Amino acid sequence: MERKTVIIGSIGSVLDAGFHSERWTKWRPTVSLCQQPGLPVARFELLHQPAHRDIARCVAADIQRVSPATRVNLIAQELEDPWDFEEVYGALHDFARAYPFAPEQEDYLIHITTGTHVQQICLFLLTESRHLPARLVQTSPAAPKRRGPEGKFSIIDLDLSRYDRLAARFQVESKEARSFLKAGIETRNPQFNQLMERIEHVAINSRDPLLLTGPTGAGKSRLARRIYDLKRQRHQLPGEFVEVNCATVRGDAAMSMLFGHAKGAFTGAVRDRPGLLRGAHQGLLFLDEVGELGADEQAMLLLALEEKRFLPLGSDRETTSEFQLIAGTNRDLAAAVRDGRFREDLLARINLWTFRLPGLAERREDIEPNLDFELDQNARRSGHRATLTRDAREQFLSFAVSPAARWSANFRDLSACVTRMATLAPGGRITPEVLAAELDRLRAAWSTGEGTDPTPTHQPLSEFLDPEALAELDLFDQAQLGSVVQICRASASPSEAGRKLFGVTRGKRKVINDSDRLRKYLARFGLDWARCQPKPSTAAPPPLPV
Repeated sequence: MERKTVIIGSIGSVLDAGFHSERWTKWRPTVSLCQQPGLPVARFELLHQPAHRDIARCVAADIQRVSPATRVNLIAQELEDPWDFEEVYGALHDFARAYPFAPEQEDYLIHITTGTHVQQICLFLLTESRHLPARLVQTSPAAPKRRGPEGKFSIIDLDLSRYDRLAARFQVESKEARSFLKAGIETRNPQFNQLMERIEHVAINSRDPLLLTGPTGAGKSRLARRIYDLKRQRHQLPGEFVEVNCATVRGDAAMSMLFGHAKGAFTGAVRDRPGLLRGAHQGLLFLDEVGELGADEQAMLLLALEEKRFLPLGSDRETTSEFQLIAGTNRDLAAAVRDGRFREDLLARINLWTFRLPGLAERREDIEPNLDFELDQNARRSGHRATLTRDAREQFLSFAVSPAARWSANFRDLSACVTRMATLAPGGRITPEVLAAELDRLRAAWSTGEGTDPTPTHQPLSEFLDPEALAELDLFDQAQLGSVVQICRASASPSEAGRKLFGVTRGKRKVINDSDRLRKYLARFGLDWARCQPKPSTAAPPPLPV
C-alpha cells in the first residue's frame, strides 16, 4: 500500500494572505507546497490563530482548487502572545502528544517556512526530539527568471551536532524521561542514575538490540516495559510489547511459541499459529533469560534479527517481522559461549548495548525511596494504604541497609516484604511488632535459601569470633568471611566448599588444592573447618507471620 504524505504547518498571516484574484500571481508558501508535482499531499494539518481564521479558510479553499485530493484540517490554537516561547512550545507540545500519528502508514513533513520565528523554532525542536515523528520541509519562491507562483521545496535532514545549544533546552525533559524509566522513584545511587541516563539516551536514539544483565529480581522485566512505553510515547514503536521467559519453553514448544507453526506441523497443530515474533511486528520483543534458548531457537532468532525473516515450524514459506529486541539474562553469556551453550554470533548481535542492573544490596541508599514506591503500589493494588510508624520505619531502614539484609531476590524480596507487612498491619499501621515478625521471617528465609537464589547467606560472625577479634575486622572482611563460612556450612567437605569458592580461578592454577586454599584462608582468622560447622540446637525456629 502506498504511504500517504501528511503536512503539518502554521498559517503565514503575511505570506499566505490574499483574497482577490491577484493572489494567484504571487508565491504563497502553504498553497505552493500543494502545487509541487513531485509531492502529492494527502492531508494538510493547518494550525492557525483564531484572529487569522479568514486567511486560513481562504488558503484551505485554494488548496482544494490546486490539489483536490488533499484534505485540509483547520486547527485553531489560542495564543495570548505568539512570540512567547514557553506558551508556543507548550501549545505545540500538547498538539504533538494528542495527535494520532501512524508512522507505519503515513510520512509526516513539518512545514517551517510560515508562522512566527518562535513557532518555527518550536516545531524544529519537537521534530528533533521525535515528539513529531517527521522530517522538516521548507519552501521558497522560484528564481527571478522563472515564472509561476509554485516556487520550490526542500526536505531537510537534521544534523543534530550543529544544534547543541538548542538541544540544551531538553535537559528538563530528558530528566523526566530518566525518571519515567525509574517509575518516578527518586533514586540516590549516582552510578545507577548515570546508568538510567545512558539507557534513556540509547533507547530513544537506537533500534538496535539491548542486553540487560544482572541478578534475578533486579528489575530487568520492568525496565524493558518502561523502555517500550517511553518509545511508544515518542511514536517510535507502533506495535505491541511482547514478553517471553525463555526458561519456560523447550523444544518444539519453544519453536512454535516464538516463530509460529503451520497447520499439521506436529500432533495437535490443528491450525496455523503466527508466533510471538510475528506478534511483536513493529513493536518490542523482550526475551527474558535469553541464555536458556536452545540451539535451534538461537539460530532462528539470529536470522530474524539480521534478515527480518524466519521460517515457522513445519512451513515452507518464510514470514517477516520487524521488531526491536531487548534480551535479559542473569547468566554469563560469554562463559556460555565458551562452553558451547550459546552462539557466539548471536551474542555479538545482541551485545551492542549491554547494561548491567545492580542488585538491591549494591545500592542500599535506594532502599528508602523504593520502600515508599512499594507502599504506593500496594495501596493501588489492595485499595487501602498502609504506613510504617516512625519507630518501625527507622528500625526497618536500619536493618535494610545493614549487612544482615541479603536482599537475595532483590526487589522481589522487598515487594513481598511490604505486601506481607501491609496485609498484617492493624488499621493500616505497620508497627514495630509487625515489623519484628517480618524481619524474623526474612532472616529465616535467607538462612535456609527459601525463595531466594543460591547466593550464600551471611551468618553472624559472633558465633565464631570473640568480640575483640570481630572488632578488629573491616566491614569488607566481615562480609567476605561471612559468605565463606556459610558456604562451608552448606558443603559436605572442605573439598566441596573449595570447589564452590574457587570455581572460576581453579582452572588457571598449575596445582589445584581447593581445600588447602580454604584452610589457609580460615586460618587467617583463627578458624578451621570444624568451627565453621553449625552447632546442634534445640531452640524453636522464629515465628512466621500467618
